Amino acid sequence: MSAGDGLLVLADSPIHRLPAQVKIVALLIFVLAVVSSPAERFWAFAVFAALVVGCIRLARLPGTTVLRRLAVETPFIVFALLLPFVATGPKVDLLGLRLSEAGVLGAWNLLAKGTLGVLAAIVLSGSTSPRELLSGLERLRLPSTLVAILSFMVRYLSVVSGDLQRMRIARESRAYAGGRAGHLKAVAAGAGALFVRSYERGERVHLAMLARGYNGTMPPLSDGGATRVQWATGLALPAVAVLVAVAARMLPW
Repeated sequence: MSAGDGLLVLADSPIHRLPAQVKIVALLIFVLAVVSSPAERFWAFAVFAALVVGCIRLARLPGTTVLRRLAVETPFIVFALLLPFVATGPKVDLLGLRLSEAGVLGAWNLLAKGTLGVLAAIVLSGSTSPRELLSGLERLRLPSTLVAILSFMVRYLSVVSGDLQRMRIARESRAYAGGRAGHLKAVAAGAGALFVRSYERGERVHLAMLARGYNGTMPPLSDGGATRVQWATGLALPAVAVLVAVAARMLPW
């Protein structure tokens, strides 16, 4: 996998073959359905989890990759685990601990909805390359200036990270062994140098673009859109999620 592939997991699956704009809209609808569901409707979240797991299997994403990328929600997990201890209101005994009833429900609400949202985002990132994501955003009429900024960010992120890696190797090759204060000073100096290099590179790139006839607009990233069949296929899962969310709010159980 090349650096430009981002988080893409190379596979041939029906989800990989869907246009990016379809997957982006499906993700937004699914997340809205999950967030709008009452936390106490546990059966609804079980259905949401089954839908996401089905998508992960359909996209042929390795379980180890999914679990590793789930680490991004670690701060939210820590916060959720603290909620039952710091929240106020009626108390409940759980495993010998005196916990806040509202805090327990709030922790479940945060963990369930956050995890489902992250899993859905992992399916999108694992089945769509950065260029396809930008193309999808462009097809969804995102402002062209914002698409151009995101495009340059994707293209030059590996360049900037490469500069940072070379600066670290150069510092270590000079037998740098500073203490904590010295380490912070070296990191601050390196960050400043990296910012200057990036700013100068941006100016050179802009001048090169102007020399090649750049008039303020980038060429389109894609030529074709999604068919009705592709839209119907991609929106089938979020449609089920919306029905589950409506049922969770309407039904008494």
